[in-house]
Amino acid sequence: MKTDSDCLFCKIVAGEIPCCTILETDDALAFMDIGPIARGHVLLIPKTHAETLDALDSSAMAATARLLPSLVSAVQTATGCQGVNVLQNNGTVAGQIVPHVHFHLIPRVEGDAFTFNWPAGTYDEGEMESLAIKIRSRL
Repeated sequence: MKTDSDCLFCKIVAGEIPCCTILETDDALAFMDIGPIARGHVLLIPKTHAETLDALDSSAMAATARLLPSLVSAVQTATGCQGVNVLQNNGTVAGQIVPHVHFHLIPRVEGDAFTFNWPAGTYDEGEMESLAIKIRSRL
């Protein structure tokens, strides 16, 4: 399992930094966020180190992602929230602060303070298909 001795989350996985564990498997760890956006904010991480999703082995991703449904259900039931955002910021420009793949599970209730700036746009004629072709060619 790949680790980075300078990584905060790798130190948590190694037991060098304590956390409030929610769920642990051989491949993943879920724990309470110490800077929660909402009460019950949980982080889910693969135990193997990868800074971004594209650097994460697909089997490590699968082992981590398979925990999301039960964690979302547990967070929602335990907090009584009306919904849960599951967020993954991939790269610093996307808001990733800790350079280790992680998912935020954020409980949401009507009227809470957490908001998104989602400036939906449009494509020029033919632009969407052109981009789709480029993306598909790189799979």
